[in-house]
Amino acid sequence: MKDMVEAEALIAKMGEAARAAATELAQAPAERKHAALIGAAYEIRKRAPEILAANARDLEYGREKGLSDAMIDRLRLDDDRLRGIEDGLRAVAEQPDPIGAVIDEWDRPTGLHIQRVRTPIGVLGVIYESRPNVTADAGALALKSGNAVILRGGSESLHSSEAIHACLVEGLRQAKLPEAAIQLVPTRDRAAVSAMLTAQGLIDVIIPRGGKGLVGLVQREARVPVFAHLEGICHVYVDRDADPDMARKVVLNAKTRRTGICGAAECLLIDWQFYTKHGAAVIEDLIAAGVEVRAEGELSKISGTVRAQPDDFGREFLDMIIATRLVDGVDEAIAHIREYGSQHTESILTDNDATAEAFFAGLDSAILMRNASTQFADGGEFGMGAEIGIATGKLHARGPVGAEQLTSFKYLVTGQGTIRG
Repeated sequence: MKDMVEAEALIAKMGEAARAAATELAQAPAERKHAALIGAAYEIRKRAPEILAANARDLEYGREKGLSDAMIDRLRLDDDRLRGIEDGLRAVAEQPDPIGAVIDEWDRPTGLHIQRVRTPIGVLGVIYESRPNVTADAGALALKSGNAVILRGGSESLHSSEAIHACLVEGLRQAKLPEAAIQLVPTRDRAAVSAMLTAQGLIDVIIPRGGKGLVGLVQREARVPVFAHLEGICHVYVDRDADPDMARKVVLNAKTRRTGICGAAECLLIDWQFYTKHGAAVIEDLIAAGVEVRAEGELSKISGTVRAQPDDFGREFLDMIIATRLVDGVDEAIAHIREYGSQHTESILTDNDATAEAFFAGLDSAILMRNASTQFADGGEFGMGAEIGIATGKLHARGPVGAEQLTSFKYLVTGQGTIRG
């Protein structure tokens, strides 16, 4: 109880500071926000040794906690990943400022001129696990969209997140913007998460980014609106009309490029006719790459596979594991994905236009792909510079959430002494 009281007091203090900062940010010139992000990017480069040293402490903590290899990979920073964070900050900085942009405008017979323009949401609360780069992505996108943000990273990434957060704060300071615009919860205490979820009047929306356990907790306990970011149970369907060489390349990339991200393929569906004609090369490639292939039915006869259990379908492994089964055509693939998917990302591999259209029409996942790896389910790859997550809900934001998706709108109505009869 004491921990909860202290956590509520902490979040209340941070929330009040964030609301004051949000008021200032809503009116901040685009040039200042740009300068803050460029300054933060410079600090990432300048402080790289400090950030990597902090990350080494987190990696040690993660290993002591018994994190899987895939989760350790999500946590790890290196020179290339730091360059990616720096590049992401610069990319967001160079995007058009969404605030004040006119979405639509029209005139009415009454003489009124009406505009719908983008405005900030206010204060965001972002709760995430493991990946310290989310600290930079979420902070940058919140700032670009004129929102203040309270960040609560995973306990295992605390030191890395603190080091990155310090760079963001320095960018704000240099640009003469309020430092409370981007705040990081300075504790591993899980009571802080509960306090954020019930901070009505201080936090306008909660954005969870993590596994099923985190998202489930948020959806159960939140008294603040939530942008749903469910787990990435991503499917790849190899159609009977797929090019076999392309299928081998795409499936291998979709599973193995990085197994610990939400866009990694977790289930492989193969059309019977494709398998009969082209054999098991797609699966043999995965096994050769070190993937544990949990196969059902005829596919379980392939040497090196493991017999799948019922709960392997509809499961996010985030590891070198994939579930697979044969299906009879695109309709059966669609039915499987509807039953077991999380409406994140699905890909069809086919040269048949009509089949691809049926796949796109029959599913309602946030991202649907054709002849492309699910690893492209990423805001940076969509040209957004960075993302705060992949929203799988159907209200407000959907798919990669960038700066534009973190805005609301208001109507500006102009008359000339116009009165209503």
